[in-house]
Order: sequence, then structure tokens, then C-alpha cells
Amino acid sequence: MTYYWQLFTSSATGYAQYLWDAVLNPHWSNYFYWLIAISVLVYALELLFPWRKNQKAIREDFWLDAFYMFFNFFLFGLVGYAALSTVVSQAFNDLLANVFGIRNLVAIQVGSLPHWVQLLILFLVRDFVQWNVHRLLHWSPWLWQFHKVHHSVREMGFAAHLRYHFVETFVYRTIEYLPLAMIGFGIQDFILVHLFTIVIGHLNHANFNLPLGPLKYVLNSPQMHIWHHARDLPAGSTGINFGITLSVWDYIFGTASIPYDGRDIPLGFEEVDTYPHGFFSQMAQPFKEK
Repeated sequence: MTYYWQLFTSSATGYAQYLWDAVLNPHWSNYFYWLIAISVLVYALELLFPWRKNQKAIREDFWLDAFYMFFNFFLFGLVGYAALSTVVSQAFNDLLANVFGIRNLVAIQVGSLPHWVQLLILFLVRDFVQWNVHRLLHWSPWLWQFHKVHHSVREMGFAAHLRYHFVETFVYRTIEYLPLAMIGFGIQDFILVHLFTIVIGHLNHANFNLPLGPLKYVLNSPQMHIWHHARDLPAGSTGINFGITLSVWDYIFGTASIPYDGRDIPLGFEEVDTYPHGFFSQMAQPFKEK
């Protein structure tokens, strides 16, 4: 246990130092400033070309969502979770090696493929896994209590993209781990995939009209994703339009639905008007639900 505790503390310290260095030293591969740049750009689009004209520039819970962005992306995501996942991954690999004699999870080698092909495979596999996890968050009553934090948004804006309970990070990353670990990616520029998904995620939640034409069958959009956040869902449905970056999975598996222009539809869920608005109260709320 001492080894794993030392691994956790050294990892947490290392990631915290990395975050601090990122703040002090802007660089093209620096996630901190990329998140700020993408956020400013999409927010500018909201201000210049608002889809919902009557929505205030500083909408309800704007600053709460801004805090969520940096908490989930950096404070928790980069430091706390990353350090813990380092320990869990090492413990899991030790278990496989010592009990089952498995020292390499890689089942599919893609390292010899061109980088763009590797990136495409990584993107498609990751997005499909995330689409399935997203469906699970709606299907499981227990997980839905955590996912409610994301759906507690009543006025949509770009920063709502990263409003979610920290438990979701564990769910997504745990389920993603095995399929991604079994593919031998030899990629140094994963930042390209990650930044692309951040841009699409911000746009999907933005107060911005983005007509995609035929591309709507491939990429998610604000006009599609608004229906995912609709307060009133089709009878008997646990959700629609589960796409994270891609919409194609919803069209393939029959969960796509855009009944009409959803610009002004009520958002949230049945009891959203009484749901807490503070960060700590929202973190605690799922544990109070019966």
C-alpha cells in the first residue's frame, strides 16, 4: 500500500506542478489556454449571433458553469483524478501481471498506420464508447442522479458543456479504459482530437444557430443537442440525441430526434426548478436522492 500511496502523492504533485507551469508558460500544446481561447471564441459567437434573442449575455448560472469548466477540466480532472487513475491503472496492470500473467493489454497494433488514421480510429472508438456511456447515464436510475447536474441547466450556453458531477469522470474513464488500452496507439498529438471535441462540445451547448446541412447526420449541433436537454421527453423515453461529438450513432441506432425548431423549449427535468444552484450543493445532491 505504501508504494501506491507514494505513487498517488508523487503523481498529484507532478500534475499540480504541470498545471501551474501551464498557467505560467503559454504554449501551443497548453490545454489551459486552449480552453480559454475556445471558450472566448464560442462566447463571442453567442454574443454576436445569439439564437435565443431574449437570453441575457450573462445567463443564469454563467459563473457557476465557468467554475465547473476549470474544476472538471483542471482542478479535479488533471490533478485529483489523473493522480488517482495513475494508481488504479498501475494496480490493475499489477493484478493482470501477477495473477493472470498478462503484461500487455494491446490486442490491436495501429502504431504502423499513418498518424491521421490513428487519430481517426482513436476518435471514432472513443466517441462510440462515450455515446454508450451517455446512454447508460440516462438508463441507470442511480447514475441519472449524478447526470442530473448536467441537465440542471435551464438556460443553455457554451460553458454548460463542462457542468457535470465529478462521478461522471470515473464512469466515463473507467469504461473507456479497456477498449482504448487494447489498441496500441503510437500517438503524440492526441491534443488534436481532444481540442476538436472541446470545440464541438462548446458549440453544441452554445446559444448559437449552426445549420450543418447534410453534415447534421455526422456531427452534433446546438439544434440537435438542445433536444437532448428538453424538459419534456417522448413518452417512455430515457433520452434522445446522446451524441457527444458525432450524431451518426443516434441516426444509426434510432435515438435521433429533432421534432421542430427547439430554440425556446423548456430545459432540464421535471423538478429542475427546485434543484440546487450552488456547486457544493449540486455535488451533494445525488447522494441525498433516494
